[in-house]
Amino acid sequence: MKKTLKYISLFAGILFLVSCGDDKQAQQQGQAQAQQAKPFPVITVPTKTLTGYNSYPTSIEGIVNSEVRAKVQGYIQEVLVDEGEKVRKGQPLFKLETQSLSQDAAAGKANVNAAQVEVDKLKPLVEKNIISNVQLETAKAKLQQAKSNYQSINANINYGTVKSSVDGFVGSIPYRQGALVGPSDQTFLTTVSDISKVYAYFSMNETDYLSFIQTTKGKTLQEKVNNFPEVSLVLTNGSTYEQKGKIQTVTGQIDKTTGTVSFRAIFDNPNQLLTNGNSGIIKIPQTYENAVVIPQTSTFEQQGQVLVFKVGKNNKAESSVLSIKDEVGNLYVVEDGIEEGEKIIAKGVGKLRNGTPIAPQETPFDSIAKPIKKVFK
Repeated sequence: MKKTLKYISLFAGILFLVSCGDDKQAQQQGQAQAQQAKPFPVITVPTKTLTGYNSYPTSIEGIVNSEVRAKVQGYIQEVLVDEGEKVRKGQPLFKLETQSLSQDAAAGKANVNAAQVEVDKLKPLVEKNIISNVQLETAKAKLQQAKSNYQSINANINYGTVKSSVDGFVGSIPYRQGALVGPSDQTFLTTVSDISKVYAYFSMNETDYLSFIQTTKGKTLQEKVNNFPEVSLVLTNGSTYEQKGKIQTVTGQIDKTTGTVSFRAIFDNPNQLLTNGNSGIIKIPQTYENAVVIPQTSTFEQQGQVLVFKVGKNNKAESSVLSIKDEVGNLYVVEDGIEEGEKIIAKGVGKLRNGTPIAPQETPFDSIAKPIKKVFK
């Protein structure tokens, strides 16, 4: 009986040990399966020469904007041009009522004649020493004053015909026939603008300005301005204006209120498509030569930083923080954090953690990053 119990205990112990061994083996197999590397597409980091664009809102004005004002007060008798009409320098635009001035001119002419008669009468008397020369000089002074008054009245009469001071196109005309206008009016009669060329005004923030200046060739600001690249203009309908522009001036001073620096570019406007008040977007090209680039889809963000997974030792994922210089299309231009020739995981980075084993699947770069196009940001 005792032997039977002994055999039974021994058999149960053997069964227990076998069971434990099976459980441990099953656990190890599960861990191995969990650590089994999964396939991920991998690309080799290249360098490329590509062009991106920085964009800035802009406002358009003609190169000359002449405000037309009345130099004398009077009622508009006639408006001689229409809005949008092309005019030449010296062409009459408005005719003001000058009847009262004409009456003043007649009186002034009479005063001149009277003063002239007085001078003519005194001359022989002075020559004969009948009167002193002082009286003649006084008469001459009165004659000169009468002529001056008469000339002033005539000038005002001429001002009654308001003429254009420049070649250009007539703007809006707020006053019409019968309106009383004068030199003290705050609203001018119209504007004549020369839009054969137009100015595009825009501003850069301090950071962009410093980068732009530092990367442009030239020792002085003027040399750098001369070397600025041609710029493009995107109109409000999304189309790109056919003429390229050239940056002419930059203030070089930061506005304390806005924190920006002002620029002015000039565009030819042969078809008068652009006019005062137009707006748009200025695009300034930025070329990167032999730059390290990676697809944005191959990156992820963490605590405000952009990271990528490299293929590390033993084909394990290793995260790396990137320093981004610019964005061009769907690519990042990388300044630091990755080098040409290194391999990175192209897709599915959201499923990875540091140290995750992978089975690299070599993939062409351009299949992840579409063909590079010139875009603006």
